[in-house]
Amino acid sequence: MRFLFATGGTAGHINPALATASYLREQYPESEILFIGTADHMEARLVPNAGFDFKTVEINGFKRSLSPKAIVDNVKTVFRLLKSQRASKSIIKAFNPDVVIGFGGYVSAPVLSEAAKLGIPCCIHEQNAFPGITNKQLAKKVDRVMLTVEDAKKYLEPKNEPVITGLPVRGELLRKTKAEARAELGIPDNAKLVLSFGGSLGAAPLNDAMYGILLESAEKGTIYHIHSAGTNGNDYIKKFEAEGFEAVSDGVLRKGSVEVRSYIDNMDVCMAAADLVIGRAGASSLSEIETMGKASILIPSPYVAENHQYHNAMALVNRNAARIIEEKDLTTESLKAQIDGLLSSEETLFEIEKNARDMAIIDSRERIADVILSLVK
Repeated sequence: MRFLFATGGTAGHINPALATASYLREQYPESEILFIGTADHMEARLVPNAGFDFKTVEINGFKRSLSPKAIVDNVKTVFRLLKSQRASKSIIKAFNPDVVIGFGGYVSAPVLSEAAKLGIPCCIHEQNAFPGITNKQLAKKVDRVMLTVEDAKKYLEPKNEPVITGLPVRGELLRKTKAEARAELGIPDNAKLVLSFGGSLGAAPLNDAMYGILLESAEKGTIYHIHSAGTNGNDYIKKFEAEGFEAVSDGVLRKGSVEVRSYIDNMDVCMAAADLVIGRAGASSLSEIETMGKASILIPSPYVAENHQYHNAMALVNRNAARIIEEKDLTTESLKAQIDGLLSSEETLFEIEKNARDMAIIDSRERIADVILSLVK
């Protein structure tokens, strides 16, 4: 069998596609798998590193502005789109796939559109509760649409009934128990642990809101904290050094029960040990929170396309599986009130954890693979 994947732009699109492709490779080692992406985004590094063949087309999105520069850029984008369609068609014909699978990103548009024109079975996966423009358009053309959460269904007009598959998460997240993780981190069993992070680069508004909370906890020592400032948070790290936090390893500062890091490289351990998780509302992070059954305070990024993180967060909030603070309302006071309110009620924490776990789809890779295989003629 030959499987052609089209995805790119962000890790939120790429990693679920890689997880699915890896599962297909494990189950059908004789199969051939090819990825199409762009040369100037992270798929150009992640896909070959995962051991998959990779080809590129040149494509980018349209600017949502009427400025002279945006108009010129959009004219260029039209020509790139036409060029990418020709390139996609050439790659598809040469590879001759049994199924073409789109996981989002601008590159999915020309690849899936050309595959559909050629009569090749196609399917797409939408990671977010509010679908992107590309997948909204492709849903009308492809044979099957897969969704992470049912909330996305009302925004699409697919040819066939969508399939709820969830979103694949990293396998290591399923292997660590809370007790094991706490022993590894040196967190007492009866202590409360808050894990907070704003993505690999960090999020300045979250860092600012957490600053006073972390200083207070470091002095009182009643609550344990692990906070990631992100790789862009060097100035933030220096503020803690000035407050007496000591370096315990490269990029890790500690004072009392509080640990501030520039990056969390053992997220599986930290999240397994946590009682409460604070962070953004990207689809992958939320799937991990659900899979591990964690209570969370979500602070959606307002800077992403179509504010989709807000819709992702509300999919949990509406099921009492998380709390939300929009960035415009984020302050040290508002965040501390949420933290204190949740940690002071074991009953509330337990209910949110249960509701989050009930939303998890553990066999997501298998469900996605079943849809893909059902299209093989």
